[in-house]
Amino acid sequence: MSGFDGLAAIVTGGSSGIGAATTRLLLERGARVAVLDRNPAEDSRVLYVPSDVTDSASVESAVAAVIETFGRLDIVINNAGVGAVGDITENSDDEWHRVLNLNVLGAVRVTRAAVPFLLKSTDAAVVNTCSIVSKVGVPQRALYSASKGALEALTIASAADFVGRIRVNGVLPGTADTPWVSRLLQGAGDADSAREQLTRRQPLGRLVSPDEVAHAIVYLADPGNASTTGTLLTVDGGMGALRVPEAVRGS
Repeated sequence: MSGFDGLAAIVTGGSSGIGAATTRLLLERGARVAVLDRNPAEDSRVLYVPSDVTDSASVESAVAAVIETFGRLDIVINNAGVGAVGDITENSDDEWHRVLNLNVLGAVRVTRAAVPFLLKSTDAAVVNTCSIVSKVGVPQRALYSASKGALEALTIASAADFVGRIRVNGVLPGTADTPWVSRLLQGAGDADSAREQLTRRQPLGRLVSPDEVAHAIVYLADPGNASTTGTLLTVDGGMGALRVPEAVRGS
């Protein structure tokens, strides 16, 4: 038996990358999983609900569909997000609004729609996918860092608001080997050099895998960790805390 048996979960952005890895792991642990995404889920075991987290009506309809199918909701994984490249001079107002609308308000909309149902669960948990770039200065990530910093603050504030009723935590990945990073590298002038630069800034000497982040997310969502709330768990290969010379990495 698993602590997730009988529980119902939502994973936003669950059709690829970290979201897909989290979906697979929750299924393996016995949860029923609904993927809210604009792109179809590849796993036939999930309930796929087409949804746009930038639209309140779409989110509310999607959550209603999950309740209609599962009859309950215990876990929300706010993973949907979009990246942005550039310093503070390089993104327009429209781009700032677009990224903040998805990365921050998207989590607000989904959690807000889910709260009435989560409050009926004795195992209610929300996990937000934040980022280590909210903690460390990374060049060319001004907008993305700001959005993830806001999501981190929202995580802690929500944990305080719902303490004892809904556990709210966040995971802070380092640079993960996801489809978005692959697209970013393909857009670089020299993709191999760009990947090497991303890899070099990870003290472990490699990118974080989606599965590694998924294990952290599922840990935070696990009812067995009922005293874990208001926690920000880093899965960053040491990027946020370690300063290891390249010469000694992996030795």
